[in-house]
Amino acid sequence: MTKVIVHSLYMTQRNLMNLLRQPAWIFISLVQPVVWLLLYGQLFRRIVEIPGFGAGSYIDFLTPGVVVMTALFSAGWSGMSIMDDIRRGVVDRFLVAPTNRGSVIWGRLIEFSLTAVVQSTIIIVLGFIIGAQFPGGFPGLLVLVVAAILLGVGIGALSNAIAILSRREETMVAASNFVLLPLTFLSSVFMSQALMPDWMQAIARYNPVNWAVVSGREALTANPDWGVVWPRMLALVGFVMLCGWLAVRAFRMYQRSI
Repeated sequence: MTKVIVHSLYMTQRNLMNLLRQPAWIFISLVQPVVWLLLYGQLFRRIVEIPGFGAGSYIDFLTPGVVVMTALFSAGWSGMSIMDDIRRGVVDRFLVAPTNRGSVIWGRLIEFSLTAVVQSTIIIVLGFIIGAQFPGGFPGLLVLVVAAILLGVGIGALSNAIAILSRREETMVAASNFVLLPLTFLSSVFMSQALMPDWMQAIARYNPVNWAVVSGREALTANPDWGVVWPRMLALVGFVMLCGWLAVRAFRMYQRSI
């Protein structure tokens, strides 16, 4: 276990250094959620006037959704980096080194988690500046960020598994587009779940994106119902474990194929 942790931290450092060499990517990944918050916040700001919406301010409603959506989309494309490492032979060099195999995956997921914390902080601060209220205070914000990270780690592991098995950018792009947008719109990121069609509400109950959004949003209320929050957080933990197992299995299949 110690070897796994140490090697995962080495891989995390390596991936962070690789990220820092791409200032354009850092700029885009940090600015894009800001654009989402400002544009969607202005476009749909009067939607709270619909009877039954259940929120007084759309910025209050939207900010947790954008935090979760940012983690989702960042994680959904994370498989592209491991595909690039496979193409350049970097992963093959790891396989002939005394490196724990699982650390190749876990190091990437830890690096994503650290990036997600920075992105989430920026969105929360901007939301506060433009008028969002967070009655749940720091505990609520912590739950929101942890929920976003758990979702992102699970989706990131799944993205890495697809990339390892397909090894084709076209497949990775098609799979990401096929999964990410439906998961977003089949959740309460932009719209109150109470106003969604019945069939969409049924799907949302089993949608990990909705688990993260509902958990974070509920934790930020003045009097959170923790009976709503904790079951969804535990479901996200289970989702991470399942996707992490799939990613490690995919990596072992790749190892046997070379």
